[in-house]
Amino acid sequence: MVSVVLTEELKRVKEVLATWKKVDERVSKLCPSPIAAQETSTANACSAVKITAGLVGFLSGNLSGGKWKDEYLGVNPTVKGGFGTENGVKFTGRGAGAEWPVGSQGENQLYHFANYNFTLVATVSIHGEPEEENPIPLIGVKMNDDNKNPVLLGLSYNKERQWQVWGGAGKKTEKHSSGWEPGKTHQVAIVLQNG
Repeated sequence: MVSVVLTEELKRVKEVLATWKKVDERVSKLCPSPIAAQETSTANACSAVKITAGLVGFLSGNLSGGKWKDEYLGVNPTVKGGFGTENGVKFTGRGAGAEWPVGSQGENQLYHFANYNFTLVATVSIHGEPEEENPIPLIGVKMNDDNKNPVLLGLSYNKERQWQVWGGAGKKTEKHSSGWEPGKTHQVAIVLQNG
């Protein structure tokens, strides 16, 4: 029989659970207004119970040394061409973005479910008008296979102020009828179910 003292580990578990609770409270306040939250159905993501159900990462304005801190103490994305703002990160220039390497953890994958189910939500504002003919990638997911496969799922925007979804193997889907406006805040999401 072996006896091990786990006092420090238990202390860390309690700290992590307290952090998760604080972040859950902050995230649950992201609904547009208390009235809007009350008027939503219980199936809506803005209900107090649903908004944090299954949430495993939350990226806000905590950026340090090229890393964007996951408020849930999970995997921290690497940031390229961006700087911290009060509530997030502002990306500037060609190739700017963040990579959240949830599939690069070797055999001990914390986010194994991301291979077949995930929701990626971002609050974005686009400053300036794109000049290129090609759509500009905004958010997306790639397979972890040394870049042999194109975007699995993604969302782009174009100079006609339209959103464009990219599906499996980088295939374009129809452009969305709703568009984007420069400088306006938009909430966008991509969802993979039973992938």
